[in-house]
Amino acid sequence: MSTDYDSPWKDMLDNYFPAFMELFFPDASAEIDWSRGYDILDTEFQQIVRDADVGRRYADKLMKVYLQSGSALFVFIHTEVQAQYDAEFTQRMFTYHYRIFDRYQEPVVSLAVLADENQQWRPSAYSYARWGCSLDFQFPVIKLTDYRQNWSALELSDNPFATVVMAHLKTQDTHEASDDRRSWKMQLMRRMYEHGFARQTILDIFKFIDWLMTLPEELEQAFEDELEAYEKEKDMPYVTHLERRGKQEGMQEGMQVGEKKGEFKVLQRQLENRFGKLPAQYRKRLEAADSETLLRWSERVLTAQSIEEVFEEN
Repeated sequence: MSTDYDSPWKDMLDNYFPAFMELFFPDASAEIDWSRGYDILDTEFQQIVRDADVGRRYADKLMKVYLQSGSALFVFIHTEVQAQYDAEFTQRMFTYHYRIFDRYQEPVVSLAVLADENQQWRPSAYSYARWGCSLDFQFPVIKLTDYRQNWSALELSDNPFATVVMAHLKTQDTHEASDDRRSWKMQLMRRMYEHGFARQTILDIFKFIDWLMTLPEELEQAFEDELEAYEKEKDMPYVTHLERRGKQEGMQEGMQVGEKKGEFKVLQRQLENRFGKLPAQYRKRLEAADSETLLRWSERVLTAQSIEEVFEEN
C-alpha cells in the first residue's frame, strides 16, 4: 500500500470533507453550516508548519468552516490521517495546533484518523508538567480498524467515506492474498453502482481504490475485464471509458515524444557534421525545443554559414 505524502486521501478530504465529518465526527458535523461551504487552506497550512516538520505526514489538511450558531466564530479544523506508528505524533499534533492558533487567533479543533494496523496504538493527548506549570492537550481519535466490528453498517452506508474505509481495511486484510484483493476490489466497485453513486463520485473513489488496492499485472487485467463487463451490463461505462481514453492519450503522448526524440537526433547529427561538436548551450536549446522549432532549424542547416545562424531568433 502506497504511503506517499500526496495521496488520494487528500483528494478525498478536499472533495468530500462534509462526508468525512459526517462519518467520523457526526456531532461536530451537525454544528457546521455546510450551506456556507468550507475553505481548503493548504497553502496557509504549509506556511504555518514549514519549519515544524517533526515527523512524516501521511495526509493532513487544514479547513475553515462556519458554525450553525450564526455567530462570527471561525473554526479551523486540522485533520490528520496517520498510516503507521509515530512516537512523535502527539507532539506534532500539539505543535500544529498552537501554530494554527497563533496564526489566526481563533479556536482550533484538531482531529486525528489513525489508519495503521496496531490496535493498541491510540495516541490522543500530549502533556507535560513541571514546577506547577502544566499542559494537557487532548484531541479526538478515530481508529479505522474499529470499523471491522461494524462492517455491516459500512455496507449499508451511502457515505462515500464508508467505501474509503472498506477499501483501506480490505487492503490491509489482503497483503498476501492477491486474488482475494481482486475480488474485494470488484465488490467495492459494484457496491458504488448499486448505491447509486454519482458518476464523478464513482470516478473519485475508484482513483482512491485503484491507488490503494494494487494487483499483479495478470489479476489487474482480470479486474479490468470484469469491471468492463459489469459496466456494459449496467450501461454505465464510467471507469472503463475513462481508462480507455487515458490509455489512448498516453499512446499519443508517447508517439509524440518518440517523434521529437528522432527529430532531435537527426538535427544534432546534421549540426555536428557541418559545424563540429555541438556546444552545450545549443544542445540545451535542442532539448527544450518543440517539433516545429526543430524542423525550422533543420531547414536552416542547409544554408547557414555558422551555427549561430541556425539558432538566431527572427
